[in-house]
Amino acid sequence: MIRDFHIAKREEDIGYYAGLMGASYMLGRALTSVFWGIVADRYGRKPVILIGTFSVAILNTLFGFSINFWMAIGIRFLLGSLSGSLGPIKAFATEIFREEHQALGLSTVSTSWGIGLIIGPALGGFLAQPAEKFPNIFSEDSLFGRFPYLFPCLAISLFALGVTLASSWLPETLHMHNENNISHCDEYDALETTSCVSNVKYKEPNEGREASSKQSLVNNWPLMSSIVVYCVFSLHDMAYAEIFSLWAVSPQKYGGLSYSTADVGEVLAISGFGLIVFQLSLYPYMERIFGATMVSRIAGVISIPLLASYPLIATLSGFTRSLLLNVASVIKNVLSVSIITGLFLLQNRAVDQHQRGAANGISMTAMSLFKAVGPAGGGSLFSWAQIRQDAVILPGTTRNQVSHHFFFVARIHSVIFCLVLQRGFIS
Repeated sequence: MIRDFHIAKREEDIGYYAGLMGASYMLGRALTSVFWGIVADRYGRKPVILIGTFSVAILNTLFGFSINFWMAIGIRFLLGSLSGSLGPIKAFATEIFREEHQALGLSTVSTSWGIGLIIGPALGGFLAQPAEKFPNIFSEDSLFGRFPYLFPCLAISLFALGVTLASSWLPETLHMHNENNISHCDEYDALETTSCVSNVKYKEPNEGREASSKQSLVNNWPLMSSIVVYCVFSLHDMAYAEIFSLWAVSPQKYGGLSYSTADVGEVLAISGFGLIVFQLSLYPYMERIFGATMVSRIAGVISIPLLASYPLIATLSGFTRSLLLNVASVIKNVLSVSIITGLFLLQNRAVDQHQRGAANGISMTAMSLFKAVGPAGGGSLFSWAQIRQDAVILPGTTRNQVSHHFFFVARIHSVIFCLVLQRGFIS
């Protein structure tokens, strides 16, 4: 799409502009996530979810009609500003399950998010430029011929509209209670009944201090520490998600794979299937055995050698390269979503129900700021490496050094993530 806008003067500059477009969405979401979280705590989870999904149905269609780079980046910013549904969805998934089943609930959320990041680009790869791929069905003079990226956007918008209609039947999990009579109620019981029994008991001197700390989200160390780790990992994850497709379609002379958009879509679709199988079957079982923090640590450590294998895969060819790339992509996405699910659990267990929307809003704001840096920084790094492939140092004289240096930076980021997950930071 960036190439067709003709804003990039050179092939090597495409990654830079693609990164800016990805960052615009996250910047818009960063500015409004706390607001949507407060709205979800005051008026309910359901209204915010409906607004978020409906905004996707409208603005994503307009994105397909973009005629220049600045129109596209503006629509992405508006879409991010109105996408406040992920935080309330995490709160919703926590509140409809008993504590022993919350890992499954939040695993479903993070799996859906991960699949969206995979299936979205996959659909884009399969459905973009339909007049070129399916000339017998779509002519160059048709609507989809004049707007070659409208078809995948329209498909996602129709799906989002269906989700909006289905979400109108969701139950509301936010229940208001008389604060003078009730201090804490079991979340599951609150869903089953309209009232809770008052809990009146003697309080030790330290209990008041702990309650005060829980009332202040900023002073809630378990919450804030998990948000910090979430931000560190989100920067890495977003940069990887944005750059993987750029790397795969880049010419081999720049260290890429010379894949078509359809080839990239196939790899991402296979990764999505593997993600579903693991997260809905194995992750809840692993979380009960090792705990959310330990699973995240293990996934972070395994990510380091896995990222080191990507430039080596690029040197292969034929079936061997295709097989290893698909295996590596499945494992990488499984590890990423496992980490995200564990951090979701830590964040939502650290606060009470009446603060959960605001807590998730703070998490989304901080994460979105880091994710805004991820695409822009990753795209700039990727373009810079392609431009300097003949430099004496960084990245070097061979085409494979381009991908080596990008994935080297990604590995450094994985090491940082593992360090901040050491025992004592999050408990």
